[in-house]
Amino acid sequence: MKSKFTHIALLLVGFFFFLSTQESSAQEKERKVIQLSGIILNADSTDAVPGVNVYVPKKGRGTSSGRYGYFSLPVLEGDSVIFSFIGMQRQTYKVPAVMNEDKISLIVTMQTDEIALAEIEVMPFPTEEEFKRQLLAMNYDAPMAMDARGSLSPETLLRYAEGMQASGNENWRNFQQGQVMQIQDRYGPRPFTLVDPFAWSRFIQSIKRGDLKKRD
Repeated sequence: MKSKFTHIALLLVGFFFFLSTQESSAQEKERKVIQLSGIILNADSTDAVPGVNVYVPKKGRGTSSGRYGYFSLPVLEGDSVIFSFIGMQRQTYKVPAVMNEDKISLIVTMQTDEIALAEIEVMPFPTEEEFKRQLLAMNYDAPMAMDARGSLSPETLLRYAEGMQASGNENWRNFQQGQVMQIQDRYGPRPFTLVDPFAWSRFIQSIKRGDLKKRD
């Protein structure tokens, strides 16, 4: 007996649901179809904004603005149309409930959505104690000698320069010199540097600087 009443109750619920659906469908058919179109511009109204999502959320239909910001979408009277784009504020347009015409033209101006984030201090070490421990554990091959003005001495800079890899400019210069030497070997003899006054000048300057001294 109980199952029979349950079955009847389910039938009644389904019947009322069917009636409500038919009523809403009838109301939907009575609403006039409006062709909504227009262009979407930026905040200064100087450039079109392509790719803006234009949709009716309750109905699940929509479109997007084209290359020149133009869009066209069929809507119904009373629909709410959403305009959304990443980095810009979302806007809503309400279609009038009663329309004498069957089309609407809009000019939508999208405002920039600015979000201010809190300042974040990025550190290579998780804590200050870890930073101090790593700093004290660093081992230099050569002490950083300072001159009277508090700058690194030329000897210290020269020692650091010897251990550094060649830069992009130095690699390019060496490549160009190699190309020039190959061309000279192919099409003519190499210059004889013993009679080159510039080569002698560079050699004398290197002796004065002590480049040829034997280092420990």
